[in-house]
Amino acid sequence: MKNILISILLVAFCSLYAQDFKSYQFYDKKGNKVQTEELVNELAGYDIVLFGENHNNSINHWLQLKVTEALYQKKKGQLILGAEMFERDNQPQLNKYLSGTFDAKTLKDSARLWNNFATDYQPLVDFAKDKKLPFIATNVPRRYASQISKEGLESLNSLPAKDKAYIAQLPIKVTLETPGYPEMKKMMGDHAEEMKVMNFISAQAIKDATMAESILKSLQSGKTFIHYNGNYHSKEFGGIYWYLKKKNPNLKMTVISVFESEYPELKVPEKDYIPTDFNLLIPTDMTKTY
Repeated sequence: MKNILISILLVAFCSLYAQDFKSYQFYDKKGNKVQTEELVNELAGYDIVLFGENHNNSINHWLQLKVTEALYQKKKGQLILGAEMFERDNQPQLNKYLSGTFDAKTLKDSARLWNNFATDYQPLVDFAKDKKLPFIATNVPRRYASQISKEGLESLNSLPAKDKAYIAQLPIKVTLETPGYPEMKKMMGDHAEEMKVMNFISAQAIKDATMAESILKSLQSGKTFIHYNGNYHSKEFGGIYWYLKKKNPNLKMTVISVFESEYPELKVPEKDYIPTDFNLLIPTDMTKTY
């Protein structure tokens, strides 16, 4: 009897420490688990895929690459790639890297690359280079967003035409009806000056509107445009999605949002969870890259 009891305790102990540690799980809008093959099959039917990310999460970046590779196979190469992390005026340098004219060092020296480019974004760009796919620098040059934050959206009106070419067509509608923007206002607190609040939100809006316009300009019939952006730029169908929808409501678009879960089995969080079409759950305690 004693031996049986010991055996039962050992099994229970081993089961406790032999659980399956999950690094990610996709869910649909209704909370159903979605396998990656099913996800890719679904994504192939869209004109535009907005793939959100937490910038400092390596699992997130790895999944962007693997989903892109699988989508390339599914679509027989009919893909266009684009990203928030590249600004419009750096498109010529990016094109030279894609064509092989620039090596990685020359690209780094000539373009405003993010600090985590080599680990997190170069694999995507190299995939585009290897498969001869376009990779679109969609974002507004950061100097203009900074200008708006300090001087307001109207300050862009006095820019020369060559500068305005890097910005979404003016005027840009900025409204607190856009999902995510009321949250930004709340972040600044009740005592923040109204003008400063709207300048802050407008700086976000110029990025969202410019990325949306860049995507629209690069769309090609029959091809799926997959865009990589910070989760905030498309969460709750706001940001880029909102501006795309305003410009062309007939486009078939989808959003992959990112959430963290404290549950080992990566269940849907009970709080602060507003799902989009597809939702990537990653562990809260996943190591951050910076």
